Amino acid sequence: MTHTDVADRRVLLAAPRGYCAGVVRAVNTVEKALELYGAPVYVRHEIVHNKYVVKTLEKQGAVFVDETDQIPEGATVIFSAHGVAPIVHQNAAARRLEAIDATCPLVTKVHREAVRFAHDDYDILLIGHEGHEEVIGTTGEAPDRIILVDGPEQAATVEVRNPGKVAWLSQTTLSLDETLATVAVLKNRFPQLVSPPSDDICYATQNRQTAVKQLSTDAELVLVVGSKNSSNSVRLVEVAQEAGARDAHLIDHAQQIDEGWLAGVRTVGLTSGASAPEVLVEEVLAWLADRGFQHVEVVQAAEENQHFALPRNLSRHQSATPGTDR
Repeated sequence: MTHTDVADRRVLLAAPRGYCAGVVRAVNTVEKALELYGAPVYVRHEIVHNKYVVKTLEKQGAVFVDETDQIPEGATVIFSAHGVAPIVHQNAAARRLEAIDATCPLVTKVHREAVRFAHDDYDILLIGHEGHEEVIGTTGEAPDRIILVDGPEQAATVEVRNPGKVAWLSQTTLSLDETLATVAVLKNRFPQLVSPPSDDICYATQNRQTAVKQLSTDAELVLVVGSKNSSNSVRLVEVAQEAGARDAHLIDHAQQIDEGWLAGVRTVGLTSGASAPEVLVEEVLAWLADRGFQHVEVVQAAEENQHFALPRNLSRHQSATPGTDR
């Protein structure tokens, strides 16, 4: 390798990247509950889809469970950022659990839209991926009216009761392009299809995808920091490939990078999913710097200033606790 080779190597760092406001709120909710109530605090499912975050919170005293019946009666339970169906709230109440709902407010908005459309007797076509926690939670709001549509192929065959009373909603973490392609098929089949009041793809998902599109036109290799069960992180890899990146990979941490990926690469694009902490990105930057990629350029696609307050019952407890940091 010549000095010129090293000098030409660079990293295009996406901005925004990493934690969105909903993830910040969810992680802070667990940390604040541990501070106020002490360990253990139970969390139904992963608070956000990231291995590092879950392990870090476990070390602090969070206990992650699959269902509320695994939690001792009267204990504190936190519902994850992805949202839960009404039956989960009912089960928690039956066990006298102190429930703290860390559902992202943007997901809550979709839940409310589902309830409203169902009340007006619409069939609701929910664009999303089967088995994803957010989809399960939203479907639970109106199980008799919601039909899952996983992509344009299913949109071409889905059946409804009344083509004149159909609305669509979306999982918030999908690719915007993917969702619009599905909506286009649905509108062609159901001309009277009603859209939600605003796009359900969350601002953070859109911004991260836009940044990746921009850097993928110049980067031969794109690295996305995030876990495999993080829908928005998986989408970022797909968006990078579709935007022109020769190679793109999802990694949990720097140790998962294969040095063989760097062969012939002068520009690496780097971003992280909405549930990945910045410390993991910093580790990747250090790993790349050790291999000659020391020049870092930020690709700024948008500014994010969104902030969500902590869940109300947690905020009330916090304000009523003397000496608690506000």
